[in-house]
Formats: sequence, C-alpha cells, structure tokens
Amino acid sequence: MIRSELLQALCADNPDLKPDEVEQVVDIFFDEITARLAEGGRVELRGFGTFTTRQREARTGRNPRTGEAVDVPAKRVPYFKPGKEMRERLNPS
Repeated sequence: MIRSELLQALCADNPDLKPDEVEQVVDIFFDEITARLAEGGRVELRGFGTFTTRQREARTGRNPRTGEAVDVPAKRVPYFKPGKEMRERLNPS
C-alpha cells in the first residue's frame, strides 16, 4: 500500500471527514513518529509494533560501478519490530 491508497482507504472509512482533513491527520501522524525518532526516542503502537533507531558504525564500502573503496560514515537508521498481534496475524497457527 502506498500513501495515496492509505488516504483513499481512510477517506472511504471516514466519509464525514474531508480528504484534506484526512491528509492532514496522516501528515501529523508521520511527522510525529519521525520527530520522536530524530530525538532518539521510540514510538510504540500497541498491537502493531515499535519504531526505534539503531546505530550503524562507520565502515568501508565499495562503489558498485568502479569497485573503488569508499568510506561510509556512522549513522542512525530506523528500525521496526512488529508487535505480537501483527506477528500472529501474519503467521496464524
């Protein structure tokens, strides 16, 4: 599902809201998750999962086109751990 499909589904489920209002809610939702992760925090959505960040150390990579060694700096990357309910729905017994 892409963003536009999400907006369409939310509009269909909430006919009392204008499409602009639905888009604003989705924007705020994603912005808040991003802001919290940028601060080094975590976001837990019960039954869905947890968003956190992980630290990647600096390393030496390779340019795939030339094969030349390239220094890749240390960075934080987003990480998602699915919740128990999501795992159970994806892998029913």
